[in-house]
Amino acid sequence: MGFPALKTEETYTYADYLTWSDDERWELIGGAAYNMSAAPSTRHQEAVGELFFQIRSFLKDKGKCKAFFAPFDVRLPKAVKKHDHDITDTVQPDIAVICDPEKIDDKGCLGAPDFIIEVLSPFTASKDYIKKRALYETHGVKEYWLVHPHDNLVTVFVMGNDGRYETPVFHEGKGLIEVKALPGLSIDMDAVFGE
Repeated sequence: MGFPALKTEETYTYADYLTWSDDERWELIGGAAYNMSAAPSTRHQEAVGELFFQIRSFLKDKGKCKAFFAPFDVRLPKAVKKHDHDITDTVQPDIAVICDPEKIDDKGCLGAPDFIIEVLSPFTASKDYIKKRALYETHGVKEYWLVHPHDNLVTVFVMGNDGRYETPVFHEGKGLIEVKALPGLSIDMDAVFGE
């Protein structure tokens, strides 16, 4: 399934985004606005909830890293331009872990999180696989997971030393999967998928 855009002939910024109604959720990728209004499935929400619970439980009392779940704005500025009218990439990942407290502000996160999880739905799968993967790689997200709640599969992208994602690793969604960006954390996928 493709991904819908509000308008592709116009380039939107985070300043524009802030003026839109709170009744709908949007993401900006390369200045194109993508509507996120479709309600996620129960299975999607169960997976997000369990993943967040495990990550949050691990991070509790372990330092500076914090976990957030959507809706939570992650603004990815180009170079040093960090003004709202310069930012054309703003996403709302299902889960984002940020270990640099300087990136967290009242609007969300300014800069790349260390770890992002997107739980796929038919409405967002193409965008999550193609556009967001490229966006997260470009901005230096250390680890990116795509969780397939209906197929019990997990695709893991880990940043290599060359600043590009290594070949993705595919997991059947059973047992434990180690999170390289958060040493010591392994996610129990049996709990995530209700096995």
